[in-house]
Amino acid sequence: MRLEQEYFQVSPLIVPSDIETTIKIKGLYEHNQLEDGVLYDVIYYPKEFWSDGYRKEKFSAAAQNGELIFTRAFTGEQEHVFHVIRAQDDGEKVIGTFCIYSLQDDLFQRRPYKGDVHMHSHYSDGLESPAFVAASCRKVGFDFMALTDHHRYAPSLMPIDAFQDAAVDLAMFPGEEVHPPGCYTHIVNFGGEFSVNELFHRKDYQAEIDALIKRLGKLPAGIEAKQYAPVLWAFEKIREAGGLGVLCHPHWVTDRRYNVPQPMLEYMFQQEIFDAFEILGGVPVEDNNLQHAFYYEQRAKGKKVPIVAVSDSHSCLNTDEFGHFGNIYTLVFSPTLRLEDLIQSIKDLYSVAVEIMPGELPRVYGPYRLVKLARFLLREYIPHHDALCFEEGNHMLAYIRGEKGAQRKLELCQGQVNRFRESRWAK
Repeated sequence: MRLEQEYFQVSPLIVPSDIETTIKIKGLYEHNQLEDGVLYDVIYYPKEFWSDGYRKEKFSAAAQNGELIFTRAFTGEQEHVFHVIRAQDDGEKVIGTFCIYSLQDDLFQRRPYKGDVHMHSHYSDGLESPAFVAASCRKVGFDFMALTDHHRYAPSLMPIDAFQDAAVDLAMFPGEEVHPPGCYTHIVNFGGEFSVNELFHRKDYQAEIDALIKRLGKLPAGIEAKQYAPVLWAFEKIREAGGLGVLCHPHWVTDRRYNVPQPMLEYMFQQEIFDAFEILGGVPVEDNNLQHAFYYEQRAKGKKVPIVAVSDSHSCLNTDEFGHFGNIYTLVFSPTLRLEDLIQSIKDLYSVAVEIMPGELPRVYGPYRLVKLARFLLREYIPHHDALCFEEGNHMLAYIRGEKGAQRKLELCQGQVNRFRESRWAK
């Protein structure tokens, strides 16, 4: 975290494009207070759009009640940088460099929500309980999550039940990893109101698949009807359940070959049978590299490809093979944290994939304008957001351990993340 983020508060951090907005910069501690009545020099750098050809502009602003205050309209959708200095007898004193971001209205009306929609508990091949997974999600800064055990829907309801009487702001949704019988393609049902895995046991399942195969007719070379039809059927059922159907890790190398053969993968993208593509998942770096390369190639062909990034975690303590929990996640720009808004926002291409591996700089994938915004938020907003979530996550762990006073601590935390989020947006 930069010193300016620790020592100062910039409010608001996100402003509407081309509308006059007042910015306030306030020193938070005794050692960095701004002095009332003193004029500070501000060198302003619009990062992308330069009005009348200027690259930077210098103006002065006065401090009032410990805050440096100035008002202006911020051109376009971009980051704006302010270098603040104070003239002194012995030269200049650098106060700091501060940043805000201006957004067009469609993005300004949305908020960033972190989440993971593909994780496992000890009810399939994970290590921990569903409630432990949920609390750990909050601890690493997630706003929403879904447990997606193999073949099983019921475990995803357990964290919801475990915290139903607690003051918890983490949005927990149902989910499952869907495995159509005899098929190699893995699917995530995020948020569906019923289990698709359970439908495979119905007496009429195979008859429905046979009818679908007949309706599909002759498929292109390399596409097996007995592989394609159950996958298509499963995605349709997820939509009926009100969920988001996610195509999982096609470039995961298993049994010395990719999880999904190329002809099948190409055909699923051509037919657009899924709702979102797992561009980053719980697979080795080289496999994830192929998945985001394939994504960009499909986008270059004009395909609309909604994306998610997931940990596919089997241990929230990252004792599993790849250790992606908390390091790979989806950032969704959504009007609210409601399930229907999250799903629609992902479908409308308002999500990015974030990858922050230990010791490495963050990488963000997705639409260009969202990637730029996400990188700004990762630097200027997310650290404070995650610190608040970390506190709540620890109290959630204490709650499921049965510690006295944990529920009261959660009540005191309730709403703090949302209040912080709203305080960063201009009114």
